[in-house]
Amino acid sequence: MTQTRRGFVGGMAAALGGVVATAGAQGTAKSDVSSEAILALFKGLPGEVGIKIHAPAADGRPEFVVEQNAAKRMFVGSAFKTFVLCETLRQVDGPDASAKIAARQLDLDASVWSLDSATFNPPNLIGKVSQRTALEAMILHSDNTGTDMCLKAAGPDKVRSFISSIGLKNTLIPDSTRVFFGYLLGAKNYETFTWDDIMAAANAPMVNSPMNTVQTLAASADDLVSYYSRALAGKFFEHKETLLQFRQILSMGDAIWKLPMPLGGSCFVKGGSIDVSGFHAVCLPGGMLVGDRWVYFCITINWDAKAEQDPATVKAFVAAGAKAMELVKERLTA
Repeated sequence: MTQTRRGFVGGMAAALGGVVATAGAQGTAKSDVSSEAILALFKGLPGEVGIKIHAPAADGRPEFVVEQNAAKRMFVGSAFKTFVLCETLRQVDGPDASAKIAARQLDLDASVWSLDSATFNPPNLIGKVSQRTALEAMILHSDNTGTDMCLKAAGPDKVRSFISSIGLKNTLIPDSTRVFFGYLLGAKNYETFTWDDIMAAANAPMVNSPMNTVQTLAASADDLVSYYSRALAGKFFEHKETLLQFRQILSMGDAIWKLPMPLGGSCFVKGGSIDVSGFHAVCLPGGMLVGDRWVYFCITINWDAKAEQDPATVKAFVAAGAKAMELVKERLTA
């Protein structure tokens, strides 16, 4: 796969960002709200679609499950950032978790600058930033410099250890977003890739696919639903204050409004996407509280297309996802 300088910078800028705005989808009658009706929304899309939607049984009401290719590992882009948030908060778990992340100062300099960082605007900003600000930038704006700051502070191996400890077998995260970019370029020094390296290499062809087993951002729908169903319930924290902090930051997720999620529910989402010549992906995972019912979901698409952008497919997929969540809400409130 090859790219121009403009294409590489544009594609990499989208690699770990949020998803684009959606258009409307065709209506489906309330009586048709079934797993089959939801899966039908995604028929005809290119590539592979992985879906898991799970509303657990509650108060005598049966569970509701929709799934397709749920066990398949797929590229999820910035959706991996929720694991960085969770492990960061686990490390400060306590009644004062919020105060701790507000007080801790992280270095903002060339050691963490990365592409797609509109908030921290490298190389124009330098100094110290609170860990809270970096976490919020990572989730709200999918800022990759903020992500690399948070991942460096938490420790990528500690995040991986957490992922392994909760039984997620199909989830892979990078050492940093910048290392991921270096690996895509086929750089021999990708593990120590610098900001100068990435700027100098922006005109180089992309050598490795985003979906790989060395430096990637991947997970299965099963993994993400399993994680969200426990994380949003506080299973990974000992103190309620930490859970509230986790929910507060995750409720800022950009994909909540870009999907958009249906009104009338509390939503917690961190989406991800990539658009590079030859490979594309969109992932929409999270949890939603509708009335007194929780529903956890992950909807992912990976597909091949020679163009650097494929807005038609993205639009169709996101529209299907938005309609799917509307139908789920109808099902749970009927």
